[in-house]
Amino acid sequence: QGQLVDSGGGSVQSGGSLRLSCAASGYTFNKYCMGWFRQAPGQERAGVAVIDSDGGTSYADSVKGRFTISQDVAKNTLYLQMNSLKPEDTAMYYCAADVHYTSQHYLCRPSVSQERMDYWGNGSLVTISS
Repeated sequence: QGQLVDSGGGSVQSGGSLRLSCAASGYTFNKYCMGWFRQAPGQERAGVAVIDSDGGTSYADSVKGRFTISQDVAKNTLYLQMNSLKPEDTAMYYCAADVHYTSQHYLCRPSVSQERMDYWGNGSLVTISS
């Protein structure tokens, strides 16, 4: 049974940086679409950034140029480097993975249906103050 454990959330001032980590275990991630989703208070959870098993990345427009998704395959760990943070980035951030991904079915994008995700992290709270 696979498991994702995300960490690295915290509170910073506007303009600051944080890095989230997501450690994967219990499953051999061969073909996958993985990414970060966030849910702000009173809003639906939405995709932020994704990466596929070929290393292709895609970002929501609201974070382009500020956030960077990356992975360390040897460590089975996914990262989200968040720079130039804004108060509107305040949310609970979750990592997630579709471990049955194939581009023939859909393209790995932040708009991916969350129902396709097989595993979810526990969530990391990010709070940005102005």
